[in-house]
Amino acid sequence: MPPLRLKRYLLTGLLTFIPLWVTWLVFNFVLGVLAGIGAPMVEALLGTLALVAPHAAESLKMEWLTYIAALLITLGSLYLLGFVANRVIGQRFLNAFDNLLARIPLVQTIYGGTKKLMAVLQNKPSGMQRVVLVDFPRPGLKVVGFVTRVMIEEGSGREIAAVYIPTTPNPTGGYLELVPVDELVPTDWTMDQAMAFIISGGAVAPDSLPAAPPPPALAP
Repeated sequence: MPPLRLKRYLLTGLLTFIPLWVTWLVFNFVLGVLAGIGAPMVEALLGTLALVAPHAAESLKMEWLTYIAALLITLGSLYLLGFVANRVIGQRFLNAFDNLLARIPLVQTIYGGTKKLMAVLQNKPSGMQRVVLVDFPRPGLKVVGFVTRVMIEEGSGREIAAVYIPTTPNPTGGYLELVPVDELVPTDWTMDQAMAFIISGGAVAPDSLPAAPPPPALAP
């Protein structure tokens, strides 16, 4: 086989494999977290079964079977939680649960902050776009960020936005920056478009990119 054709086939194979590999890494991380949540329940069920039928419990202690069972238990629990949360009784229960956690200082800081972040990302802030571009890590370089809140700076009265900057390809980690609103570049991207752009490393992106505002003119 000619070297040029060999190089082309290897490059094509690599470009075909990388998207599958990144997709697997993301799904493996998410599924691993979900399975880890349900694993204690599976172990408890197997322990109970061992008291009644030891041989059956021993035959079911296979890693892949435990993984699938834990994943299904977690998904079923999340579905049930969402079903209950959309009912009046479920909302009352969740409110009572929130009030209970509010009395525990450290837990309330983590739980309350995470819950507010999830609620904020579901709604567009008043008068602003959720998805913006900001200068990071230096002027001239742009990254995609999510506006989570707008505050007023004391003294100057400027509007300051709290912007969460996720990392690629795992958007669960990132940075938090306080950026003046007039330095943000608004976009018309949806959350789904922005997340696809981040996870794919820019390969999946809208057709247009908003232009940065021109620098302010210097006074004569």
